[in-house]
Amino acid sequence: MAREQLKTLTEPMYYILLVLLEEQHGYGIMQKIAELTKGRVVIGAGTLYALLSRFEKEGIIEQVREEERKKIYKLTYKGKILLYEEEERLKKLLEDGMCYRKGLKNE
Repeated sequence: MAREQLKTLTEPMYYILLVLLEEQHGYGIMQKIAELTKGRVVIGAGTLYALLSRFEKEGIIEQVREEERKKIYKLTYKGKILLYEEEERLKKLLEDGMCYRKGLKNE
């Protein structure tokens, strides 16, 4: 599926896709991510637009319209699958870590 193109997502990739569950323009994406992560993750414009271009070429996001020279993007069905798969991968990673730590405490 979508996982074939991107084996794992970087933190900026994940947050961009997460924010694009709702329609958003580039600057809005940067603001939402900074707000969501309380400033822990800050994505520069160069990184953002390079990733938006890549995601659009791969069919993960699409431009839905343009308002006042701002391109508005949203996640495609393929993008939603990729986001879900990444969240499942991260959950398993955390579960493995918790199980391992629990085992160490019981020794």
